[in-house]
Amino acid sequence: MAATDFKDYYAILGVSKTASPEEIKQAFRKLARKFHPDVNPGNKQAEASFKEINEAYEVLSDPDKRKKYDQFGQYWKQAGEGFPGGGAGVDMGGFDFSQYGSFDDFVNELLGRFGGGSPRGASQSYSYRTSTGRPSGFGGFNDFGFQDVGGGAAQDIEAPISLTFAEAFAGIQKRFSLGNETIDVRIPGGAKSGTRLRVRGKGQINPATQQRGDLYLKVELQPHTFFQIEGDNLVCEMPITPDEATLGATIDVPTPDGLVNVKLPAGVRSGQSLRLRGKGWPLAKGGRGDQLVKVAIVPPKELSPQEREYYEKIRAIRTYNPRSHLQQIKL
Repeated sequence: MAATDFKDYYAILGVSKTASPEEIKQAFRKLARKFHPDVNPGNKQAEASFKEINEAYEVLSDPDKRKKYDQFGQYWKQAGEGFPGGGAGVDMGGFDFSQYGSFDDFVNELLGRFGGGSPRGASQSYSYRTSTGRPSGFGGFNDFGFQDVGGGAAQDIEAPISLTFAEAFAGIQKRFSLGNETIDVRIPGGAKSGTRLRVRGKGQINPATQQRGDLYLKVELQPHTFFQIEGDNLVCEMPITPDEATLGATIDVPTPDGLVNVKLPAGVRSGQSLRLRGKGWPLAKGGRGDQLVKVAIVPPKELSPQEREYYEKIRAIRTYNPRSHLQQIKL
C-alpha cells in the first residue's frame, strides 16, 4: 500500500484518536444514517462514503484491530499477520513505519540489513518460514490477501470475506478469482463474524506432492445501523416516548421479516428488553434465535405550547417519586 493510500479512520468518523468506544459508535451511527444507500438511492459518492464509514468502524470498534492500527498505521493488517522474525501482535516498540513507501520496502530493507536482500526500493520476491518450517508467501502471495494457515503436505489458505447483515442472514453466492481460476462459493444463511467456511481443494498446491489444500473463508460482518448480534439473538434499541412508557402502547418494531406490532406494557423501564421469539438470527440446526428489543425512553427536545402546558400540569399533580427510597442513603 502506498503512503498516499492511507485512510485515516478517525478522520473518516470525525472523532479524535482518544475517542471512547461509545463516541465511536455514536459517530458511526450518525454518519451511517446520513450516507446509507437507502437514503441516497443512486448516489455513488454516498455509497462510497458509506463503505468507508463501515470500514473505519469495523477497525476502530474492535479493540485488537484498533490497537494495531494505532501502532502500525497503514500497515496494521500486515502487522496482524506477523512480521518476519515475530508473531502476530508483536510489540515493535513504537517503530515508525511511515518512512516506508510500501510494506515491500520495509521487508526489503529488513532483509538487506541481515545480508539476505536488496537495498530499499528494489523489486524482489521474498518469503519467510512459519513455525512448521514451511515457506509462506508474505505480502505478495496474491491480490486477495490469502494467508497460509495449514500444516502437512497439502497447504490451506485463508481469506476474509466481508458481508452485510442482509447477505449473511439470507445467504449469498460470491465469485472469487484465484489466480487464473474463478470459483463460485455459496455462503449459507446464518453466517456470523468469525465463521470459517471451508472450500475443499481450492488452496495452495504443494509443488513437491502436487496435493492441493483447502480454502477457508473467514466471515467479517459489516456493522449495521440498527441491529447487532449477541449469540444467536438479534439485539436492537427501540426509542419510545415518556407517555408510551407510562401508559403502555403498541409500536412498530423493525425485524428481518419487516415491521411487527409489539405491545409495550404500562410502566416499562428504560433499558428493559422485550423478547420477540423466532425473529432472531438463523441457527445452524434450523430455525431462528430471538430478537431482543431494548427499550430507550427518549424525552422530546422540543415541545409545543400545549405539550408544555400539559407536562407542567402533570408535574404539579404527580404523586410518584422514583427517588423516595434514596433519601436515607449514606456512606
